[in-house]
Amino acid sequence: MACGGAAIGGCGRGPDPGGTAAPGRASLTAGKGKGEVYVGKDADPVTALRSALAAAGGLEFIRPGSRVVLKPNAAWSRTPAQAANTDPRLLSAMIELCREAGAGKITIFEHTIDRPAAQVLAVSGIAAAARQGGAELIYAATERDFAPIEVPRGRMMKRDTLARAVLEADVFINMPKAKHHSQTQLTLGLKNLMGVNFNRQAWHSSPDLAQYIADYASAVAVDLTVMDASRILVTNGPKGPGKTREPGEVIVSFDPVAADAYACGLFDLEPSAVPYIGKAADLGLGEGSSSNIVVRRA
Repeated sequence: MACGGAAIGGCGRGPDPGGTAAPGRASLTAGKGKGEVYVGKDADPVTALRSALAAAGGLEFIRPGSRVVLKPNAAWSRTPAQAANTDPRLLSAMIELCREAGAGKITIFEHTIDRPAAQVLAVSGIAAAARQGGAELIYAATERDFAPIEVPRGRMMKRDTLARAVLEADVFINMPKAKHHSQTQLTLGLKNLMGVNFNRQAWHSSPDLAQYIADYASAVAVDLTVMDASRILVTNGPKGPGKTREPGEVIVSFDPVAADAYACGLFDLEPSAVPYIGKAADLGLGEGSSSNIVVRRA
């Protein structure tokens, strides 16, 4: 699915869109595994993923015929070795695992920043992973692919937009890349949700980007976070190129805040160094204190 360049850049209406706003979708796994993260570690990221998922109890929440949306971080025209995007091997494996769990239609959604979008997804390997897995790929989405939503728990944001594919999904799995970010210190799972918003550029001129990230996460229910920390970008993020490190980990959690808080340690940081984590915890979205997180290593 292709579109014009303006949509690729996330231009258009700001964070208070017109039209009738709908509530966000509900999570299938709300309240499950608060403060728990499951970590697989292996030189092969697919092996690490399978181990972590097995430790978390698998994908039993996917009902037969479910519409599943996977959201990788694939905004940049970078190769997998440059660690700016989710490893396509993990995306391929998740497509396969979702099918094994009984999923019906599987959609990969990304709102690229670099352009042209087709080139970005080719260079990153995401397009090939979707194609080989028989998944629908929605990218460089146009404004009509987003719907206004309410953000009732938001402290600064009360309305914004959400990709219709996510709003209508039975299951939404967030697949962020753990990496450095020049403005927010790190890009992790909560920030990866900016990619299902139409005009994320408006957030960068907001009084408090971290609060916007947390507010938005309160309205976008994530059923599972699967974070790629097999190879991480530790400098010059979010795009790079920069220095990389290889923890060899895949982090799985039903608690999106705990997943992000744990990942901070891979960068020798405390969660308090990434303000949106604490703000999300304050909204009751999960556990943001590393001392309260239970890490189960597969």
